[in-house]
Amino acid sequence: MLTDRANPQNSREYDPMDDPLADPDWQEPEAPAQKLSWLRLGFLVLVVAAVGAGGTAGVTHLRDTAGPTAKSWAVPYVDVTLTPTFEFQDPAVNPANDVALAFVVADPQDGCAPSWGGAYTPDEAAASLELDRRISQLRAAGGDIMLSVGGLINTELAVACTDQARLTDAYRQLVKRYELETLDLDIEGTAVADQPSLKRRAAALKELQAEQKAAGKTLDVWLTLPVSPDGLTADGLTAVRTTLEGGVSLRGVNVMTMDYGTESGSDPDMLELSTRALNATHKQLTDLYLRLGVQLTSPQVWSRIGATPMIGQNDVDAERFSVADARGLAEFAVDKGLGRVSMWSLNRDAPCRSTFTNVVVHSNTCSGVSQEALAFSQVFVGLPGGSVGDSGRDSVVIPAQAATADDPATSPYPVWRLTAQYVRGYKVVWHGVVYEAKWASQGADPTAAGDAAGPNPWSVIGPVGPNETAPPPNPIATGVTDQWNPETVYARGDRVLFNGLPYQSRWSTTGDAPSTEYPISPDDPWAPLFTVPGEPVTN
Repeated sequence: MLTDRANPQNSREYDPMDDPLADPDWQEPEAPAQKLSWLRLGFLVLVVAAVGAGGTAGVTHLRDTAGPTAKSWAVPYVDVTLTPTFEFQDPAVNPANDVALAFVVADPQDGCAPSWGGAYTPDEAAASLELDRRISQLRAAGGDIMLSVGGLINTELAVACTDQARLTDAYRQLVKRYELETLDLDIEGTAVADQPSLKRRAAALKELQAEQKAAGKTLDVWLTLPVSPDGLTADGLTAVRTTLEGGVSLRGVNVMTMDYGTESGSDPDMLELSTRALNATHKQLTDLYLRLGVQLTSPQVWSRIGATPMIGQNDVDAERFSVADARGLAEFAVDKGLGRVSMWSLNRDAPCRSTFTNVVVHSNTCSGVSQEALAFSQVFVGLPGGSVGDSGRDSVVIPAQAATADDPATSPYPVWRLTAQYVRGYKVVWHGVVYEAKWASQGADPTAAGDAAGPNPWSVIGPVGPNETAPPPNPIATGVTDQWNPETVYARGDRVLFNGLPYQSRWSTTGDAPSTEYPISPDDPWAPLFTVPGEPVTN
């Protein structure tokens, strides 16, 4: 969780209780050329020279090894309302080309009006912080901004504003005033599980993206969410799903690789915890998109993931993200093709003036660890990715689930039924995807999100192929020749053929045709003397 201890209204204190079908024609877009002004280029040459051969080799390695998927975009956060004001437009203190300005929240006096940190209206920020002017200067030098809305402290607009039209207009004001091409929604704390606000936010973003598209412009949307070494929380994953199902074209999910809750006195490997969290997030998003009817390749998923470490001392006393960890994360980002790498924050990328042995230093203006000034920025600025608004990104449309009709004749396993009783290991097809039951269930939609209180009993196996057909059932009884007759009274144990398949009666019955809907219910008077694909193997 990101922290602002200098300004209590922005403080993001740590609380230990806070707790699709493969497209064969898809090609990973070439890494867009990084916008870098001659002024910034000259400054970077001086900076790299200053850090010596080690720093130069690190940056050169990242650029030289950047393959077609290695296009990570460096976009550090700037705490806009923090005192002293961080001059992000000045290349002497900010080597980054693009920055994420944080945080826009609901105005304390009007929940449907945007404010900077609850302290400044946009007009007041322009006057008191020279914010608009500094943004213009950054852009004139070849850079750009992404706006971050939300955070842990204060109230995000969609949470405070229940008027859908006014909420949409609040986001619209930000997009127009700051000429935004990328919007970052930082959702933390109780807001992650606030379903009404998630739906309002998605509806507003969908409308704004449509407006921008009609005007020949784009609006990329990132969700920034908490993460653990095991990945996104159930609520976090639901937030992503709600956004996608709400019609938002989601650029990616940026996870906060920080504040893992490590016990005091331990010495955690922050790089290892972070890469574990990212790998787990990759698996979760792969699964989620597939449940929504879209299969993404592994590089496509990685390009939709971002990482944001808290540089230096984290809010958790035992956790410190070092410059060496930053180098490791940068290499991981290039190797995997992460869509984005941010850091909290540029304000903190400096050594503290005074250090004390065995004393944990929490500060918003220094990192609290041993480093040279701008050491973290110098690592991440070497990432070879694109900048705000670069084109060439493939968009994914989440299909309406009802639009995917499952044909039993082309499904390798039985089509899922609401009333069927499934046992562990049973495989079904639903909306073009194969699922396997993790435990016995009835009535649980395989595509449902699930949560900690009611986890989904189905695991994703993969999509149904374009040329698949339904394998025939496998009879386990021979010698059955009598055809079922609706007029015959059958006793328990009688055997018949129905549609060419053998059945045995469970009790006396007449007029009840054997079922051809699988799995056949134990309450049906006819037990199948055959197996169908998808049934678990029993000994």
